[in-house]
Parts: sequence; C-alpha cells; structure tokens
Amino acid sequence: MTGFEHLDPQAPIGVFDSGVGGLTVVREIIRQIPNERLLYFGDTARVPYGTKSKETVLRYTRQIIRFLESQKVKAIVVACNTVSAVALEEIEKEVDVPIIGVVRPGVRAAAAATRNGRIGVIATKATIESNIYANYLKQIDPKLEVLGKACPLFVPLVENGLLEDPVTDEIAGRYLAELIDRDIDTLVLGCTHYPLIRSTIQRIVGEQVTLVNPAYETAIELKDLLDKYGIRKTTEPHLGGDMHRFYVSDDARGFEVFANSVLKYGILSAREVNIENY
Repeated sequence: MTGFEHLDPQAPIGVFDSGVGGLTVVREIIRQIPNERLLYFGDTARVPYGTKSKETVLRYTRQIIRFLESQKVKAIVVACNTVSAVALEEIEKEVDVPIIGVVRPGVRAAAAATRNGRIGVIATKATIESNIYANYLKQIDPKLEVLGKACPLFVPLVENGLLEDPVTDEIAGRYLAELIDRDIDTLVLGCTHYPLIRSTIQRIVGEQVTLVNPAYETAIELKDLLDKYGIRKTTEPHLGGDMHRFYVSDDARGFEVFANSVLKYGILSAREVNIENY
C-alpha cells in the first residue's frame, strides 16, 4: 500500500511557479512523458517570490496547492526553487498526492557532473539564504565546495522578455564574475527562469563549465514517481483535446505570448484565477 491507490492515472499533473519560469519544467515534462496532461499555474501577480519572507511564500504556496487540489490533480510539481527551498518540507506533510520540487533532482545532477568539486549555484535571494543546495550537496559529498550567488534581477529580466538583450548580458557578467574567479566547473541554474537565458550564462562562464538545468532532472524524477505509484498515464492523448491547461493570477494575454515562445507547441489560452480566494 502506497497511500495513493485512489488517484486516477487519467487525471492531470499540477505544476506551479511564481511566474513564467516553471514553463521550462513544463517543456521538459512534455518531452519526457508526452502522454501526461498538465495543469499549470503561474503566480504572475505576485512574482518574484525570491525576495519575500518564508511566511509569505508559505501562504502563497498553500493557496496555490488548494487551487490545484480543487482541479483534482494526481501529483504536484513545485517548479519554483524558492518554494522548494523554503516551503516544500512543510507542504509535503499537508498534501495527499505525491509532490516533488526541483532542488533535489538538480543537486544529484550537479554532484555527478563536477570534476574539480567546485560547484556554483545561482538562484534567488531566498534560495541562496536557505543554503538548501549546499546542504544537500554536502550530504552527498562533504568535500564539495559550493559557492552560491543570488541573482535577483534575472527573474524580472526574464519576465519582461529581455532574453537576448545587452542589459541581460551586462547584469549576468557582473553576477557571474566572482564564480568564474573561483574556478567552478559546474553551475546549477537554481531558478526555473534561468534556463531561458541559458545561452547568455553559458557564453559568460565559458564552455568548460557544465550548466545543470534542474528542469530536465525533475521531469525524469516525476516519470519515476508516477511509475512507482502506478499512476502514469499510458494512453495517448486525443488530437485536438484539452491536453494542457494554463492559469495565471494576472495578465493572461502576456503569459500566452510568452508561453508560446517557450513551449513552441501552441497554447490555446490561459485563464486568470483570483488566487486569494483559495
């Protein structure tokens, strides 16, 4: 008995983030387990989370979880490093569906990738201050040197669509300089927004630094989790069906435009939800 026998394999998987960044996780889930239906919520009215207190992040997270539960999801992916870092441990005890975050999968990939034992982590202020990446990495190997750097301007730059822009190049150069000086050979993109400026980050740190994208690792872990509990959807979706649904707390039109550029498969529409009602 796993406790999850009651869950319907045909039900959707809930994925949420503070804004548009979690779409990088959605993109990987669609690639890795294409039969699954996804229900995404982006808290576009209250982004970014990385500068908020733990209490505020917990309150926001509980509201979103209640919304996802009202939609009868069979599993939840916390596609937000800040929530994974500061709230997931508490939230795990409160939900009755399988739930995973993006931190642990990224940690395992980074530990496997490093050659010189110096790993950089870029993330929001809240994630860096939580020390969650350093703590998990040192559980795997206490000799690892973990260098964290908060990059608070990356999320607003991504949210405003400045993916290939001189301003983004300038800010990234400033943020990453000290990590380059410390001779890291592996860099964890510790925020789901950051893969959207991956090419800029790679260019600045150089090809000798391996970038770890926890979104890919999370999709693989989700696949294993669904198999473990026997709730993976095995039937192929009907063409033209309502395969994936997208919800936001503000600016649905802007989200649709951005989401279509990230997912490249066509989103019919995003709907606005007053998340404060949950």
